[in-house]
Amino acid sequence: MKRTTVWVTTAAALTGLAACTSSGSSDEPKDKPTSSAPAALPALRTAERSTERAETARVRSTTVMGTQLSLTADGVLAWRDGLSGSLIIDYTGGTAAETMRGLGVTSMEARYLSDAYYARMGDTFAAKMGGKHWLKYAYDDLKTLGGGADLADQMRSTTPNQSVRLLLDSGNVREVGRETVDGQAATHYSGTVRVEDVTDTELRRRLQDADVTAETVDVWINEKNLLVKKVEKTSTTNGRVTQSAHYSDYGVKVAVHEPPAADTEDFKALLSQSSTNPT
Repeated sequence: MKRTTVWVTTAAALTGLAACTSSGSSDEPKDKPTSSAPAALPALRTAERSTERAETARVRSTTVMGTQLSLTADGVLAWRDGLSGSLIIDYTGGTAAETMRGLGVTSMEARYLSDAYYARMGDTFAAKMGGKHWLKYAYDDLKTLGGGADLADQMRSTTPNQSVRLLLDSGNVREVGRETVDGQAATHYSGTVRVEDVTDTELRRRLQDADVTAETVDVWINEKNLLVKKVEKTSTTNGRVTQSAHYSDYGVKVAVHEPPAADTEDFKALLSQSSTNPT
């Protein structure tokens, strides 16, 4: 296997973050004509703002990307100034997971900072990398990958409240009813986003860049007006993606540090080496 495939697969595998956040716009929700249930809109706008202002939360999530990859993630995220956090990602299936297992990696720690994310690959992988355990993926360097610009943009700017924001832009949101989520009462809302109907220019661009054609969004809001669960089912030109996440412990302390430089390899440097030494 060429080393380039390894680095690209690792980057793709780390998109488990997409299960925790959403590809929504960074603009405030816009008032516009809509067929949404009138009673749902004020409640969702309140939930969007309350979740945004909470700034941190604990998250556990599941992502299934067709036959390519399935994974779970568990950790904490902060979005007070961009996105940061730390997740433990476990690969549970798919071709990308098989590639990772071939490298001796079944799970990893991912750290998200303002300019890059870092993946701790484990001892088996480190033995093949001169003893270094961490890979650094600078967001700007991800632009060298196919679709990397969009991935980097999402990792810099997305936050959990944007699942609610995306639902507000669906134009057909409805209140499903009261349900129990993780032992607490919550209200379930659902809607479908079609790219051609999205009025937010930035949001529409992000969806198009991700080859999204339609997306079904379900969110559950608790009595404190906070997002406690979301499920997104996305139809893309490359297949179906299902993402779900549970949120708790809003306001939890999140302190993420850059790994030691002496224990870190840079993705861009490895990619350059791979191009000259593909074996």
